Amino acid sequence: MPVRTNRRTFLKSATAVAGGMLLPGKVFAQAFSISERDRALLAIAKRETERAGSILWRTDIAGIADYGLESSLPRFHFANLENGTVRSFLVAHGKGSDPDHTGYLEHFSNVVGSNATSRGAYVTWEWYTGKYGTSIRLGGLDSDNSNALDRAIVMHSAEYASPEHVEKWGKLGRSNGCFAMSPQNFNEALWHLSGGRLLYADKLGLA
Repeated sequence: MPVRTNRRTFLKSATAVAGGMLLPGKVFAQAFSISERDRALLAIAKRETERAGSILWRTDIAGIADYGLESSLPRFHFANLENGTVRSFLVAHGKGSDPDHTGYLEHFSNVVGSNATSRGAYVTWEWYTGKYGTSIRLGGLDSDNSNALDRAIVMHSAEYASPEHVEKWGKLGRSNGCFAMSPQNFNEALWHLSGGRLLYADKLGLA
């Protein structure tokens, strides 16, 4: 009797699995689908890592800062090119790019002393301890951000880039042109973006 019971259980399980395999492909596609925004971000990440070429040490994850969105929205994206996922966080822009502190980046600049954000592709270098604690040094790869090292444009943590700051003021504070993230989220960058990976910044407006 136990043998027959186990056999019936097995057959029911097998039938259920087989039935699932016969479901329309659309159902399975929905389970593994991603949004159009994430699809676009992954395409940009792939394009820019390929454009950067051999200067990158790692091409598994790329960071994309979408400064076409207001600062209260998660607009810094970790695009994982190996598993096709995107994770998004807050990031500040430079005060020189938003002189009236509207929460929107108005323009980019590569000029030393501008305190503005620069567009273009960067390579993330090593960690170091500086004015803002542990930070990630960046190297500009384009003519629009070629002064990144001279301007000390880096990734670092800042309280003014936190969700609590948005709750209080409706927008983030501003950096001196650096990519500032909240202290609780900056570890994501330390773990998943430093060490020769790509960071790309532009006004994309991918809501």
